[in-house]
Amino acid sequence: MTADQNSQPNTAEPADSVDRYVVVGNPISHSRSPAIHAAFARQTGEAVQYDRLEAPLDAFADTMREFLAGGGHGFNVTVPFKLEAYDLADRLTPRAEAAGAVNTMWIEDGLIHGDNTDGIGLVRDIQDNLDVLLEDKRILVLGAGGAAMGAMLPLIECRPARIVVANRTASRASDMVEEFVEAADQYNVELWAGGLDALDALSEDERCDVVINASSSSLQGEVPPVPEHLLGEGVLAYDMMYGAQPTVFLAYAAKCGARTADGLGMLVEQAAEAFYNWRGVRPSTAPVLAELRAALQAEAAR
Repeated sequence: MTADQNSQPNTAEPADSVDRYVVVGNPISHSRSPAIHAAFARQTGEAVQYDRLEAPLDAFADTMREFLAGGGHGFNVTVPFKLEAYDLADRLTPRAEAAGAVNTMWIEDGLIHGDNTDGIGLVRDIQDNLDVLLEDKRILVLGAGGAAMGAMLPLIECRPARIVVANRTASRASDMVEEFVEAADQYNVELWAGGLDALDALSEDERCDVVINASSSSLQGEVPPVPEHLLGEGVLAYDMMYGAQPTVFLAYAAKCGARTADGLGMLVEQAAEAFYNWRGVRPSTAPVLAELRAALQAEAAR
């Protein structure tokens, strides 16, 4: 994957039979999405060209309309444009509406469609790749920002017993949970929200089966203040971030005795859902995830 990170977008004019897609962000040179979607295209035989596109910070909508007007079929959206992508869409999927952000867009019937595949990517990684079924489980979500918002509806649809949202600012967690009360009632899921400091009051008997770090703490090299007794044996600690080395949260969770997993599988699974939206074909993710994992391990060994 190092070659993917260092490569430049292919600027050659594609053949008419090849459909064009891009991942748009700013910055974008680090994105692994072109390698992932190239692997999906080879695997499925779909005629797809997928590149990176860096949009100016003040011209996202104009840039993407120009791309679509020039024959582009769809695109992925990463930071900092997911909220602007939500506003750009003519039609939104229910999970995009719930997340308030969009990471996948395409043209259909002359309209721009928007979806958010992050949450379903998380769920599929946990349930299919890590073999942890979420039904009747107790889930702790750390953070109440965009990543957590995108995960909530797909998590609720798995029918866990309880979802606890803990955020540095307790009111932000409460506000977010309020957005999902109706969905939680529909799936008989108990919701609770509070500050990170409230986790100290949870006993070992009240600990959750799955702890998901959806905060930006790993990007900042900070460990969320989760008490050790909430991360013991039998708990899956999941960080949406990933890298060549375990994140600081995962290193801490492992010392506490928890099973750990990073967000690389989520990255691949959300890409597979985007590919399905675009092509109507669902690629196999296991070989692509294994390829990416091997590349990360090679980077770590350097």
